[in-house]
Amino acid sequence: MSDRRPVLVVTEVDDVTADLVITALNRQKVPVARFNPADIGAALTVSARFGSGPASVAGQLRTPSRTVDLAEVRSVYWRRPVWPVFAELQHDDARFAAAQTRYGLAGTLYALDGPLWVNHPLRNAAADYKPAQLAVAQRLGLRVPPTLVTNDPDEARCFVSSYEQVIFKTLRWTPYQRDGVPVTGWADRVSATEIDERVSVVPHLFQTVVDKTGDLRVLIVGRDVFAVHIESGMLDWRKNYSNLAYCVVDLPNCVEEMLFAYLKHFGLVSGSFDFAVDKTGDLWWLELNPNGQWGWLEERTGLAMSAAFADLLTQGAAP
Repeated sequence: MSDRRPVLVVTEVDDVTADLVITALNRQKVPVARFNPADIGAALTVSARFGSGPASVAGQLRTPSRTVDLAEVRSVYWRRPVWPVFAELQHDDARFAAAQTRYGLAGTLYALDGPLWVNHPLRNAAADYKPAQLAVAQRLGLRVPPTLVTNDPDEARCFVSSYEQVIFKTLRWTPYQRDGVPVTGWADRVSATEIDERVSVVPHLFQTVVDKTGDLRVLIVGRDVFAVHIESGMLDWRKNYSNLAYCVVDLPNCVEEMLFAYLKHFGLVSGSFDFAVDKTGDLWWLELNPNGQWGWLEERTGLAMSAAFADLLTQGAAP
């Protein structure tokens, strides 16, 4: 008998990457229920019962096209959900409603017994702190460029003056607008003369520049590893995707094992790793995005990334 337990895909309305995975799941005839937390209300209903039967959690999650038995969820693909802000309510009422939704809906999903999470949002959050990433990478034997996190202007100037080239990077991507126009923080070179007392307001991340020939993006899905060399000639290749060249490469076994150990440390089953490749071919750790984009890489390289996600979600949690 075929396994008819559903896979939950939790993401925003327009998510091409999630679409790729859902298409792969459909090919395998795996039931899928997709929803966005922002749809709570008429387009999303959850009812969960506790302490009223043999199951620790019983109930249903309903969308306009699907009804899911919470006790039967096979796996959860936690992509890029958007939480409701209840803009129609007064400030305190909106804040109250948003908190009830997060702790009610997310809390019910966290209570489910058995599904595989790709990845669990609490574990994603724990793995998203760059200082922790740098420390874990170094402990596992990966090369880490000298890095300083500080809000001390004197420390920052001393660090920047000690190396030939240093960049400033944000500690976390955050939505930001200037004069109503969305802007993104790139990795940019910084000099000691640019550092002033404004540094003291919040922690900043400064890192030495790797003399690189290219970058490496590594996507791990379960036990599948996809490594792509990205050639751009840019300090930050994300600035111009149209100017990139891609080449599929194999990782040394020792690096693969370190990355598997890295994911295990944070309790993740998937992640997107970024490295700089220097002139000798050595890899320098840059960061992990626990829930990074990869759809464009599948399109440009033909790697079966979406199929790997579908296989992992279909497999579900280990018994």
